[in-house]
Amino acid sequence: MFPEIEILTSLVARVFRIHDVTLGDDEQRLIARYHGQLLYEDSAAAYDLLADALKPYNITPLFRIERGVQTIYLVPGVVRPKPANPWVSLGLFILTLLSVLLTGALYAYQGPATGLKGLLANLWRGWPFAVSLLGILTAHEFGHYLTGRYHKTTVTLPYFIPLPFSLLGTMGAFIQMKEPPKNRRVLFDIGIAGPLAGLVVAIPVLLLGLSLSSLGPIEGAGILEGNSILYLLAKFAIFGKWLPQPTSFHGLPPLLYWVRYFFTGLPFPGGGLDVQLHPVALAGWAGLLVTALNLIPAGQLDGGHIIHVVLGRRAHKLFPFILLILMVMGMFWAGWWLWAVLLFFLGRTAAEPLDQITPLDPRRRALAIVMLVIFILVFVPVPLVEFG
Repeated sequence: MFPEIEILTSLVARVFRIHDVTLGDDEQRLIARYHGQLLYEDSAAAYDLLADALKPYNITPLFRIERGVQTIYLVPGVVRPKPANPWVSLGLFILTLLSVLLTGALYAYQGPATGLKGLLANLWRGWPFAVSLLGILTAHEFGHYLTGRYHKTTVTLPYFIPLPFSLLGTMGAFIQMKEPPKNRRVLFDIGIAGPLAGLVVAIPVLLLGLSLSSLGPIEGAGILEGNSILYLLAKFAIFGKWLPQPTSFHGLPPLLYWVRYFFTGLPFPGGGLDVQLHPVALAGWAGLLVTALNLIPAGQLDGGHIIHVVLGRRAHKLFPFILLILMVMGMFWAGWWLWAVLLFFLGRTAAEPLDQITPLDPRRRALAIVMLVIFILVFVPVPLVEFG
């Protein structure tokens, strides 16, 4: 049973100049809606004051902008998240560690084929790849986790996803927010912390791995990793060459050749020169790829959180164009079609902060521009090309 509306209105009036009140009903899951103007310049502080005042009544306030007018909704219930089971996170991490070790051993072992038993005996050889890749993924996810804890938002420990006998041995990791973020600043910080923390580890790992790698011809059969701008620059910094170096530019000016190859992976530079990746370098490249995929501005991805915070509801208008771009890019790498399908079914919703009145401050808006530049630098139009 909720208190009389007069009591609730008096609490709202402490932080809000009320213009009109509309009562809700159980079907709407709404107690009341107030149009008006905040009395506090610091809207985040106003939200905290009202939320604390309403919590004993088991009521949550929502701050919204409705047709340009500040609006407060009172809805029944207060989210009291249940703690997640840390043993699930630990178990998945151990399974992922074994899976990534196995993948790393496959890359590192150069001896005769000895079957699964021999491979398991050489499992230790996979540690450089496993430590490098899991270090990047762990930094990424704990960037989210620690930022959530800093903002007193309940989040789970990372859930790692093992995928044995695959290119990387894992499908990555994720955390889950157990309650809505308080405001857009909190959501922005949680979303941006993962990619930044992951890159802090991925870039040194990549440069170290490239320094351990060698150059050689592209021949036989295999998989050629795709290029991002940052990856191209890293290879140039270590080897002093734009790689892969083709045997011919096919009559095109070098710049035009590279632009076409960067976006399409064509023509394939068979017989040319490229990096023979050390497992640590492969882990660093994968770290850049994971960052790029997470920064796609859609749905529950990190980029989706960032774009939704910056643009608000206008971000939904970009979603069809993002799907269209992915479908077009799928002509050169079929994996983008799978991403388009996944985002179509799972990426149309975004996290909704409780307080959507509090704006981003100038520092965070500048960081949003930085993240756009980072996305451009790490995005890989054609992640993988099979040859042979």
